[in-house]
Amino acid sequence: MSTHRLFVALRPPHAIRAALIAAMHGISGARWQDDDQLHLTLRFIGEVDHHRAEDIAAALGALHGRAITARIAGVDLFEHRGRPHMIWAGVEPHAPLSALHRKVDQLLTRVGVAPETRAFVPHVTLARLNRSSGPVAPFLALHSDLASTPFTFDQVTLYESEMGHGGSRYHPVARYPLDPVDAATSAAATALTSSHVSAKPSAAP
Repeated sequence: MSTHRLFVALRPPHAIRAALIAAMHGISGARWQDDDQLHLTLRFIGEVDHHRAEDIAAALGALHGRAITARIAGVDLFEHRGRPHMIWAGVEPHAPLSALHRKVDQLLTRVGVAPETRAFVPHVTLARLNRSSGPVAPFLALHSDLASTPFTFDQVTLYESEMGHGGSRYHPVARYPLDPVDAATSAAATALTSSHVSAKPSAAP
């Protein structure tokens, strides 16, 4: 029986993705993400059979929530066994993103997906690293104040991940719209993020 490798994510708008791609340089040997790979994972599911995949897609149809006004906020890394493993850009505010993550997790557990046990850190992966990758400290210092203007996540997407020679390819399986942000909420979020700092220019590509 065929299996499907699934995850649930939010997709930043084109302008935000373009700004992130513009910052992707300066670490030798890094495997930088391309435009199609840029997303904020709400919940990784993993390998499931066809019937479970259909149950998951149907369960997520019950997802209700308001669109989220967010912004990119800084860069950081995840380590694996003490070595840099992944470079990512943070996304704020955490509270509504974490609440949406919990809603997705609860819907998935109803159809037999094991509950998430890892801490949820809202982020967009920029690069994956290996033992031969160059030092990351200069990149982190240069982009420590990487920021964006406010943007909106207005839908949740169920993706299927397909492994290939150039890395994983992500295919949308189903999309679930979020309720529009009301004007007052949007204005407040814009006010909170209006003092953002733009990304530092780089001297070299």
